[in-house]
Amino acid sequence: MKYKDKIVKYCIVFILSTGLAICIVMLFPQVRQMIVELAARMLHKQISISGEWTKMLQLGAMRGLFFIAVFGYCSLTASGKALVCTIKNEIRDCLGEIDWRSFIKPTLIMSGIFLLGIISIIRANFLYFDDTGRAALGYRRWYDWSRYAAEFFSMIIHADYHLTDISPLPQLLAVLFLAVSSVSLVYVLNNKKITIIALLAGIPLGLSPYMLECLSFKFDAPYMALSVLASIVPFLFISRKKAFVIISVASLLIMCITYQAASGIYLLIALVLGFNDWNRKRKTNREVFSFLGSGILSFCLAMIIFRFLLMRPYEYGYATTSMLPFSQLFPNVLINFRNYISVINGDFGFIWKALIGIILCFFIFKSFRLSAQNKMISILSAIVLLSLLFFLSYGVYIALERPLFKPRALFGAGILLAIISIYVVLDYNKTAKIFALTLSWSFLVFALSYGNALSDQKRYAEFRTTVLLHDLSVLYPDKDKEENKIYIQLQNRIGFAPSVVNIAKHNPVIYRLVPQIIHEWEELDLWPHYYYLLYFNYGPTDTDNFAMAVKRGELYVDYTALDLPVVLKTYYHTIRSDGKHVLVELNEGIKP
Repeated sequence: MKYKDKIVKYCIVFILSTGLAICIVMLFPQVRQMIVELAARMLHKQISISGEWTKMLQLGAMRGLFFIAVFGYCSLTASGKALVCTIKNEIRDCLGEIDWRSFIKPTLIMSGIFLLGIISIIRANFLYFDDTGRAALGYRRWYDWSRYAAEFFSMIIHADYHLTDISPLPQLLAVLFLAVSSVSLVYVLNNKKITIIALLAGIPLGLSPYMLECLSFKFDAPYMALSVLASIVPFLFISRKKAFVIISVASLLIMCITYQAASGIYLLIALVLGFNDWNRKRKTNREVFSFLGSGILSFCLAMIIFRFLLMRPYEYGYATTSMLPFSQLFPNVLINFRNYISVINGDFGFIWKALIGIILCFFIFKSFRLSAQNKMISILSAIVLLSLLFFLSYGVYIALERPLFKPRALFGAGILLAIISIYVVLDYNKTAKIFALTLSWSFLVFALSYGNALSDQKRYAEFRTTVLLHDLSVLYPDKDKEENKIYIQLQNRIGFAPSVVNIAKHNPVIYRLVPQIIHEWEELDLWPHYYYLLYFNYGPTDTDNFAMAVKRGELYVDYTALDLPVVLKTYYHTIRSDGKHVLVELNEGIKP
């Protein structure tokens, strides 16, 4: 047995030493360039992206060094082996303390509620933005945004590396993930107790207007939902410090490689738990700050590992992964936060804002009534906490040079509402419960309206597309011949279906949730071209040319400057063309 242990140890040392030598050699630019050139010659391809590939090799070498250091410490040193053994025992103890059977019924209840909320979305069968390209072409491309988990799990869920539309399976998986997340959240916030009233108060977690956009994606939905679950799981191990830290780092890394918009959820839960323990004096100040320190340390460690070892820098028209430079961090973070507030304020109608305001007041009153601290300090702390929670609900996006303000990037605000609502309904008066449940009910009703609005917009867009393609096919019956090849651009939009406009009277966020589908180019948005050209089998025409021009950074020629003659004018659109360039001026329907 002793010789066997030595043999294993020597094998590990040999493998790690070899890997270490390879990684160190790969850090030299000349070596990386030589490897890329050799690969290009073997594949008979020109080295047009050698800079990108050499950066990938450098990043791979850094990842290898990190893995070798961690694995070597854990497998070859006495302290590392002892730490691994301790963490293993703590994780086992935490798992043994959880009554998993108590999760089954609540999970089924929340799955049913969330499924009811998105049943109209599923019925609409709407190709939502990226869905159009993925359904027509089968690509993945989550790797570009460092979402490696989405890349990997998509091949398992779709049983192929080439994607096809298998909806509603991905959305059903997302519902399950969100149901488990909501039950886990109640379990964590309610001291390991699950109640129906708390579950219902947590409905905004899965049916907030912003989460609805995530659930609208046929391909992306389960990975967006998984990022929420990954942010909550660590708090199931809160009773053991080492296990909590390790699980936190691992779970946060999973969150980062699924959907980074969930990056603020972990901090929201940690702060609410810490505040509750401090406010009621359940724990000493030292214990509270020790817990918060462990949580913040875990979060920072995970973000550092992701930033330097996993994240791929990526620049796109409407968003970027680039962090703000330190010299501009404070003023630009405030600008991003101001924009965040402005967007949410514009999205929510009066009824929602009134309900949320009342629930926030109940949060402060409850903190005051149940406080074991000085009452004035408790009120001030609750107000400061709410401000900090709202700030952190946007996650790391708030520190980006060009953050994303699409609804799907703001679902942290919906998670925050769920956390506050759950906190308010636990051990408090009936009036608070009524308002919290009213907010949940309003979100459920809106979800059903939204799904039906998607269906109406789809019907309207298909009608406009049919009319447009009929006119184009009459004007250019031989467009597939090389000498008759045409290039099409759109101008203006088709507008919204009447049902969408009706919903927007009290819930303006519907305008940002429901795509008009057919509209002019903006923010490098290729989906209108994919939709009316590829999805209706009209052919790629200018789509490939347009996409490559964008990737090369070239200026896309604006056909409006060509003074093209009118060849057809109808109620719905005007077509201008010189026989090669085609400009379609869309007439909007009902304007918001």
